Amino acid sequence: MKITDLLVKENMLMDLKSSSKKEVISELADVLYKNNFINDLQSFTDAIIAREEQSTTGMGDGIAIPHAKTDAVNKPAIMFGRSRDGVEYEAFDGQPSNLFFMIAAPANGAQTHLDTLAKLSGMLLNEDIRNKLLNAESKEEILSIIDHYESDNSEEEEVVDASTSGDKPYIIAVTACPTGIAHTYMAKDALMNKAKEMNVDMKVETNGSSGVKNKLTKEDIERADGVIVAADVNVDVARFNGKNVVQVPVADGIHKSEELISKAQDSSRIPFKANQSQSEQNQSDEQQSGIGNTIYRHLMNGVSNMLPFVVGGGILIALSFFWGIKSADPNSEQYNVFAEALNTIGAANAFTLMVPVLAGFIAMSIADRPGLAPGMVGGMIAMNGNSGFIGGLIAGFLAGYLVQLLKKVFAPLPQALDGLKPMLLYPLFGIAITGLLMIFAINPVASSINEWMNTTLEGLNGSSVIILGLVLGGMMAIDMGGPFNKAAYVFGIAALEGGNAAPITAAMIGGMIPPLAISVATIAFKNKFTPAERASGPTNIIMGLSFITEGAIPFAAQDPLRVIPSMVIASATAAATAMAFGANINAPHGGVFVFWLDKPHLLGLFISLIVGTVIGALLLGVLKPKKA
Repeated sequence: MKITDLLVKENMLMDLKSSSKKEVISELADVLYKNNFINDLQSFTDAIIAREEQSTTGMGDGIAIPHAKTDAVNKPAIMFGRSRDGVEYEAFDGQPSNLFFMIAAPANGAQTHLDTLAKLSGMLLNEDIRNKLLNAESKEEILSIIDHYESDNSEEEEVVDASTSGDKPYIIAVTACPTGIAHTYMAKDALMNKAKEMNVDMKVETNGSSGVKNKLTKEDIERADGVIVAADVNVDVARFNGKNVVQVPVADGIHKSEELISKAQDSSRIPFKANQSQSEQNQSDEQQSGIGNTIYRHLMNGVSNMLPFVVGGGILIALSFFWGIKSADPNSEQYNVFAEALNTIGAANAFTLMVPVLAGFIAMSIADRPGLAPGMVGGMIAMNGNSGFIGGLIAGFLAGYLVQLLKKVFAPLPQALDGLKPMLLYPLFGIAITGLLMIFAINPVASSINEWMNTTLEGLNGSSVIILGLVLGGMMAIDMGGPFNKAAYVFGIAALEGGNAAPITAAMIGGMIPPLAISVATIAFKNKFTPAERASGPTNIIMGLSFITEGAIPFAAQDPLRVIPSMVIASATAAATAMAFGANINAPHGGVFVFWLDKPHLLGLFISLIVGTVIGALLLGVLKPKKA
């Protein structure tokens, strides 16, 4: 079956009117419904959106392939849509999407239909084809381009997998995505095409919706120099025991094919062990990626699990101040029973769990589930022992690596006692040893460091506190959610937990600037941005006001040499200005919505925000070139 058997002129829109992802889905699906290719518009649309929630089908390079396999489809079809200006579709490369191929597959679709969809995925990897489709003047020309491609590639489908001469590196791969329609085959084709360029022989097994195709044989696996598993679902990896295995999401197979093939040929990587525990995998990762990267990964695992407690608890504490700064105190004239309840939930519960959760999930990242209990207990001891955030960090790493050591110590025990290890031995010895070390060794030192840090911060004034603002504000904009950003934010949280709100204020102001400055720039300097970039302006305003720095990431990724320096200067200036005003926001998150907590410096906070936003927007306006 040919692609044009599924793509017909009545299911083609040469000029989409939509300006958002949901509008595109609705506009394309509506045509399929009107043409009787689907029987339930809402059900089909829901299925498309459900697939998007698993991972975007914005493939990058201007392509999006929304798809669904559902009973709402009467007969298989491909719906084509084109937007010359592009639509923000949450694509992997952050760029707008121009060409849309909506795939409607019946729940029990025949294998021939899925093979045809696989051809479509491969075709769209060809840059020349994409350009021709984008510039085609008519529906007939679109169909002619596709027919010509199919004619030229009709006999290449399986020959490529067999072209293994024996004197080249031989890499095998497995690709799979949740629905097994588009990403699976695009990853396969991207890997195969890149392997040809790199003079590498390759065979790719696809785990599509119709089952496994081109299955790897025992001989393939034995002969292979390396293995790539690009999958978002579970596949059989135990068969690759002892091989150099590179495991990544299916999207990486599409966009990072050269890097994956290079890694698969790297004989210095530690061989994969079938059925190895998470902690053993962590040890392997540590040796491969370096201690620094591994420590950062463990730390971020703790921080990411801690943040909901920090944000939710902190904002509830802030809301309790609505009735007065002492409204949670029964002995105060400002007392309000609802304010006390909010403060109890936020401060006495959510905020109290902050450090134990941080420590517990750091330890769990290192030692898998057995590390959780010792880590959390160590974090609680840090909280009760006045070593706070610093003590919690130490407790997490201490507990994690201690449990790793216990696993080695108890390894020689008889196999009959394996069930006792996670239920008795690891928690008993892990909690006891972690607790004793925290009480007698870590807490005395960490509490002294904590006290020194808080005293030093309290003593900052004048130029010192302004410099602190410059540093923290700039760090928030360097990578907008990466290691520098998180380091500044974590420092602010630690200081806030110790009673000093200046660092978190500087971090918050600095983190709000990038999305706000970019939004203003898209309005003030329209000729420097694409229509899709301008369309994201309102969203970035909301994200900036809410202290969600990540809204600026797509702009920074597209033009890092201009955007990042501009944002660092703007954020550093804004944070330093806030420090010069003496601002202190006693909340860990919330953006402009918690500014009222610092009523004496409310005007200064808004001035700081405006100054940073204007500076960032002007720098972008000067530095960015005009769009053609």
